[in-house]
Amino acid sequence: MGDMVVVRKEGLYCVPGQFYIDPWRPVDRAVITHAHGDHARVGHGHYLSAASGVGVLKSRLGQDIHIDGIEYGASVEHNGVRISLHPAGHVLGSAQVRMEHKGEVWVASGDYKVEPDRTCVPFEPVRCDTFITESTFGLPIYRWESEQSIFDDINGWWRKNAAEGRCSVVFAYSFGKAQRILSGLDPTIGAIICHGSAEPLNRVYREGGVDLPPTKMVTDVDKAALKTAIVIAPPSAGGTTWMKRFGDYSDAFASGWMQLRGARRRRGVDRGFVLSDHADWPGLMTAIRATEAPRVIVTHGSIPVMVRWLRQVGLDASGFNTEYGDDEADEVVAADVPEEAGNA
Repeated sequence: MGDMVVVRKEGLYCVPGQFYIDPWRPVDRAVITHAHGDHARVGHGHYLSAASGVGVLKSRLGQDIHIDGIEYGASVEHNGVRISLHPAGHVLGSAQVRMEHKGEVWVASGDYKVEPDRTCVPFEPVRCDTFITESTFGLPIYRWESEQSIFDDINGWWRKNAAEGRCSVVFAYSFGKAQRILSGLDPTIGAIICHGSAEPLNRVYREGGVDLPPTKMVTDVDKAALKTAIVIAPPSAGGTTWMKRFGDYSDAFASGWMQLRGARRRRGVDRGFVLSDHADWPGLMTAIRATEAPRVIVTHGSIPVMVRWLRQVGLDASGFNTEYGDDEADEVVAADVPEEAGNA
């Protein structure tokens, strides 16, 4: 029997099931791992996602998309392939796709991280015969500090700025990263302001049962209160007229790429907080081992490095070339990314 999942021009294709996983071109049936723009696109005839991801997908792709959501661990059958979705720990509603056909099991990870956070269900290892893994930060240099230590740093920086009468601005991706940062902020320091691109997603997260502190739009905060506030905004807001209302502010950038030497300098911000919603190198290795899969296919990121390492430890490893980008790579200039990281 041939491979259960192959790469076509439309995306990753489950051959016996006749459906696609996170396709980048319009298809009839798409199983979506999560709602970031490089994995969830408009134009598909039918969408299947984790139940907790339906609200986010509708918020981003339109309320009228034809979508079904299933709970984590539940299964549906399509053309003889049993499909189930399992927590990926990446963002709200993120899932790994488990496919079983004639006794063989494949799992496509989508994007994932193994460190639990307060905004999504923790990663759940799924045993399989073949594991398709991301490799966004698939280099040994990437090793994250604990989430709480990063939150402590952010709150300490904000508290110091507030004491000096200076607004604090954190640039972060509007979906996932913004909500994760919000979940760790100390609201006793001052007002928390969110850019208009993040606020609708905050509502979806709250509706999904995620506890986030109260947030305000900038128009709801008086000028005096702005001096002790923290602002969460997408990188695209930098340098726009929207930023001028905050006066003399201190800014920061939150991304896994902030671990790279020179990334903060090239972004031109005061602080860089190393916070990623992707697994670091130890996390990737932990996740792969936990699947007990003898075969691993590496995609979007540091493919050659990971494939070489996995072969050295005795696994049957190869790569898939895909069109997936990275929600964090959009936040830094290309010069900050090592050559081995490809499109990460």
